[in-house]
Amino acid sequence: MSLFDDTYYSIAAPSEGLFRDKGSKFLAYAYPFTDEGQLKVIIANLKTQHPKARHYCWAYRITPDRSVFRLNDDGEPSGTAGRPILHMLLSKDLTNILVVVVRYFGGTLLGVPGLINAYKTATKLALEESEVIPCTVNDVYAISFDYQQMNEVMRLVKEENLAILKQDFDNRCVMEVEVRKLQVNQFVNRMEKLTSIAYSFITTK
Repeated sequence: MSLFDDTYYSIAAPSEGLFRDKGSKFLAYAYPFTDEGQLKVIIANLKTQHPKARHYCWAYRITPDRSVFRLNDDGEPSGTAGRPILHMLLSKDLTNILVVVVRYFGGTLLGVPGLINAYKTATKLALEESEVIPCTVNDVYAISFDYQQMNEVMRLVKEENLAILKQDFDNRCVMEVEVRKLQVNQFVNRMEKLTSIAYSFITTK
């Protein structure tokens, strides 16, 4: 992602795809995914849902710059499951996404080319059922101000079309807002002109 491009693509909601070959079933599940800590929960749920399946292979990409990825063949020959899933995510240029393919073995070995094709095709079918959506890279800022300055801050929030993530209104008010990456310089310039209002960068999401 270039410095001037703050848009990436993900999926709006979970989706599924099914591919069959020589008696084996490959059920692909695609999920919007940003928290690596949720992986074990998702896999455990699928194992509960499909207790007789042989393999639960997966790949994911996360972060807006698409830099973090992992894959797992879960007992299939190396490079025949997780990598074809990942390659499909790469070819569709999707991130913040997890695909798990659950395999029921049909009794006939598919061989390396057959497995690669099966995992790739199952993933492709699940993604074809997904709604692909553009997402923007956003910075989160905290704004601190006196209650009397509420109108000034709210006017800025409205005019810059900022999403409010948290707010705590007391004598000294604190608000967390999300600023699109391409708007950050404009936001900072406007904040600098407001007196007695502090702001600080928290994170990028």
